Amino acid sequence: MQPPEPITYKDAGVDIEAGDELVERIKPAVKRSMRPEVLGGLGGFGALFEIPLDRYKKPVLVSGTDGVGTKLRLAIETGRHATIGIDLVAMCANDVVVQGAEPLFFLDYYATGKLSVEVAETVIKGIVEGCIQAGAALIGGETAEMPGMYADGDYDLAGFCVGIVEKDAIIDGRNTRPGDVIIGLPSSGPHSNGYSLIRKLIKTSKATPTTKIDGGLLYDALLAPTRIYVKPLLELAKIVPVRSFAHITGGGLTENIPRVIPNGLEVMLSAQTWQQPAVFDWLQKAGSIPAAEMYRTFNCGIGMTVCVAAEHADKAMRSLTEHGEKPAIIGEVRRGDAGVVIRS
Repeated sequence: MQPPEPITYKDAGVDIEAGDELVERIKPAVKRSMRPEVLGGLGGFGALFEIPLDRYKKPVLVSGTDGVGTKLRLAIETGRHATIGIDLVAMCANDVVVQGAEPLFFLDYYATGKLSVEVAETVIKGIVEGCIQAGAALIGGETAEMPGMYADGDYDLAGFCVGIVEKDAIIDGRNTRPGDVIIGLPSSGPHSNGYSLIRKLIKTSKATPTTKIDGGLLYDALLAPTRIYVKPLLELAKIVPVRSFAHITGGGLTENIPRVIPNGLEVMLSAQTWQQPAVFDWLQKAGSIPAAEMYRTFNCGIGMTVCVAAEHADKAMRSLTEHGEKPAIIGEVRRGDAGVVIRS
């Protein structure tokens, strides 16, 4: 009986050399995100990060993990891979900063059926850009090539962020009072939420990459990267006693703001105080979506809210403006148990 022909890992669909090439390609990009607390570099079994105890007396670590949902499907179908990594960092870092925490480091998980070095490199460079915007080091990650698990050309992403905050400086909404002011920070579009509905609307309306909306192309608006609010919020927290931050993600305005509002209080918002981007008008019209459903599915133009005492509102507005935001006072806190009420 003749012995079988030798079979290699590559024959099974896993290209170790491609993985090694990817690591070498991304090293210069990853270096741009480094912080002085990072010990070592890429390639180890675990990433090392020294806690900056010189700046914190009672440090508390804050962690977050997320993906980008089915926005990734849209990016894959259109071949637009350059900014989906920014989305990945944003979804994690924005969740960490709402506790008042400074993002320290980030790790990514990239899984695919067959590794395309070019596509993976493009995605990871986007992750690096997101880390730079958030002030976090891309300290490590995992690239998993798993034949048979994904269709040709598909990949999946997950991200993990760790931040740090002084125990006495944790922001959690517990000090919120009636009369406090709600400030809204503009979103760049739907960010990374509601894309299962968005993709259904694209299909039912027969929209294409050439479909236009007011101000540009629909797909450009849908694939605009999620805004990262970390640096303006951290600067604000240094000068104003912030009551709470709320990252407007899945669940929209009506589900996320109540997460940082104590029992017995509610928030009244006025939709006339901010301009809803044209992409949301298109989505609402394409699906005949009621306003209440829009507000609990999408951010509708507000990607982050800030709650401060009324006497600190002007100072907060100035700080946010000085650090590149376009804030608007969109509502206030009052007694009640209605969660979030939005007046049209």
